[in-house]
Amino acid sequence: MAENEKIQVKKAKQHQTMDERLNTLRAGVLGSNDGILTVVGVLFSVAAATTNQFTIFIAGLADLLACAFSMASGEYASVSTQKDTEKAAVAKEAALLKTNYADQLAAVRHFYEERGVTTATAEAIAEDLMNKDALGTVVNVKEDIQLGHYMNPWDAAFSSLFAAALGGTFPLVAMTIFPAATQWPATIVAVLLSVTLTGYLSAKLGHGLVKTAIIRNVIVGIITMFIHYYVGQFF
Repeated sequence: MAENEKIQVKKAKQHQTMDERLNTLRAGVLGSNDGILTVVGVLFSVAAATTNQFTIFIAGLADLLACAFSMASGEYASVSTQKDTEKAAVAKEAALLKTNYADQLAAVRHFYEERGVTTATAEAIAEDLMNKDALGTVVNVKEDIQLGHYMNPWDAAFSSLFAAALGGTFPLVAMTIFPAATQWPATIVAVLLSVTLTGYLSAKLGHGLVKTAIIRNVIVGIITMFIHYYVGQFF
């Protein structure tokens, strides 16, 4: 690794970018949503087929653990692939700087020209930036990567793991601790409140439409409960 990149990586460890923080939060929101829906799906299927509370609890707990670790491993694999792709792009640009510096300088100049800067000014900006940090400038302009700020697969994995476990806990607790007469409505309310929250958070993090995200999540939650309940009834 070049000395310049080592310095950038050291700085990155001390300060996360907004994209890095949002990636961790995104993994948590998705994990929570999956934890809620997969656990309630199993709970409804099993509870529709048997009234044995211990059986219902063990089935829900087993699914909660499986879902949490599955989401974590999926996030780890996905973000690791993204990180490897980013590192490969940086290595490619570093090699091009050594073999074809002029084209790299021209790419930076062209980047600013496309944004309305005059050719003379773009040339001056490009030369100044390249003299200060050639690799960091090139990967930011050409690849939209901040040198050293790679997505962290471990952060995404642990965020998804804990969020999925927490999300699945709400329907599991509602179904197993409430009396038989109220366990169904209590679980439905717990699920609807949980998916409403995850819908709200996902919209806020993604700068999307809050109302649309909440309605979508609630509909998916209702359909999930409906399907699994009747699967349990059928068998």
